[in-house]
Amino acid sequence: MHDRERYDRVTADLDPPFAVVDLAAFAANAASMAARAGGKPIRVASKSVRCRPLLERVLALDGFQGIMAFTLPEALWLVETGLTDVLVAYPTADRAALARLAADSRAAREIALMVDSTAHLDFVEAAIAGVSPRQEIRLCLDLDVSYVTLGGRLRAGVHRSPVRYPEQAAGLAAHIGGRRGFRLVGLMAYEAQIAGVGDKPPGRPAYGHAVRWMQNRSQRDVTVRRGQVVRAVRQVADLAFVNGGGTGSLEKTAREKAVTELAGGSGLFHPRLFDSYRGFTGRPAAMFALPVVRRPGPGVATVLGGGYLASGPGDGTRLPQPYLPSGLRYAPDEGAGEVQTPLLGTAARDLRVGDRVWFRHAKAGELCERFASLHLVEGDRLVDVVPTYRGEGCTFL
Repeated sequence: MHDRERYDRVTADLDPPFAVVDLAAFAANAASMAARAGGKPIRVASKSVRCRPLLERVLALDGFQGIMAFTLPEALWLVETGLTDVLVAYPTADRAALARLAADSRAAREIALMVDSTAHLDFVEAAIAGVSPRQEIRLCLDLDVSYVTLGGRLRAGVHRSPVRYPEQAAGLAAHIGGRRGFRLVGLMAYEAQIAGVGDKPPGRPAYGHAVRWMQNRSQRDVTVRRGQVVRAVRQVADLAFVNGGGTGSLEKTAREKAVTELAGGSGLFHPRLFDSYRGFTGRPAAMFALPVVRRPGPGVATVLGGGYLASGPGDGTRLPQPYLPSGLRYAPDEGAGEVQTPLLGTAARDLRVGDRVWFRHAKAGELCERFASLHLVEGDRLVDVVPTYRGEGCTFL
């Protein structure tokens, strides 16, 4: 059965808008990610899932271990619900959450905070000064592995940490070791310019060639520099893990001896932006349905809502993709609307009021900020409804 017909039939009793996850596609994507990781465990990026039952589902599979959270309050909540081994991937300035962490022996044992400067340590220390007894705070050092060349005129990657070189990392590691109440347990280096940039952008072959040129050179730089940093830091700290990579670079990062674990999450849902990679293919697993509510004219069908834009550069790649039926496109002067979205194209001619249009979000977990629940589809059955973070009353960002 065609996917559109199957999804329409399985969800016939539901009134859109709603979101679904196809469990067969989700499982196939997880298996593909684990195979690409070559035996190294994948720490699941929670921001790309934002649904606790699905996090639990993937963590029960071979090849996945631990969570990469995006905020400390989220990490505390996950540990309270029974999950373990949580790395907060971004520094925190949440004083109340830091005080909770320092006062909770179980949370302090399961959570590691991200730091890249002594300023972070100073902030944490001030935030927990009144906590007694105070738990030891586990830390992870964030290494910048963006690609910089031509004397700094060309830079690819994200602006993360000021720590780039072995002497900087070892110096900060030594400083952490000398401060009471802190322990360095990990190192993270995320090569966003490789893991998060598709090298096969549709309709842009010249740009794709430039991306591959940059990624090949960047990969060599990352491999050498990350290895050097890890060796330098291990001279002064006993690292439990070295994390690297993302969905787009699993098989590449897995080859590095210095890396003990990988990160990934977006590949589980396989959103629109992940169609532009040469090295792997996935199956769209997460979608949302919007109802047709108007027929303004021939060849135009208007759906309710739809303006669920993804974060990142403000361009058309951040719009959801009208997915099923195929052959739909946005009106150029309206795009995806706050309350309504007109759709054009040959497929719009056959849509009637009350029909569904299925969309794919540009990114993964951000979809869950729009919906309180996910309807789980297995084959031709609707097997469960599970809450998103929002559905459990949690909006961390």
